[in-house]
Amino acid sequence: MNEQIKLELEAATFRRLLAHLQERTDAQNIDLMILAGFCRNCLAKWYSAEAKARSLEIDYAAAQQIIYGMPYSEWKDKHQTEATPEQLAAMAEIQRRQQENGH
Repeated sequence: MNEQIKLELEAATFRRLLAHLQERTDAQNIDLMILAGFCRNCLAKWYSAEAKARSLEIDYAAAQQIIYGMPYSEWKDKHQTEATPEQLAAMAEIQRRQQENGH
């Protein structure tokens, strides 16, 4: 496989991931963080950082709109639910472990 084909496959896979996350609004960001260690906001931060590394100005809010498929505030109003005590406890435990490990 040449580098161009690899790049095209990676881009197509990323687009499918975004479409999947935009469709699966029931998958809350806190659940993604607990299970996978990243969420939609992480993707937006990474997107913005990669743009900046290439001397492109795509700020965090613009990157969020790309990732969410709409402004973040709109997604939050439509789809974000209140975190449960169990979710908050799981997230706190993850953060505690990360601090212990120096992350």
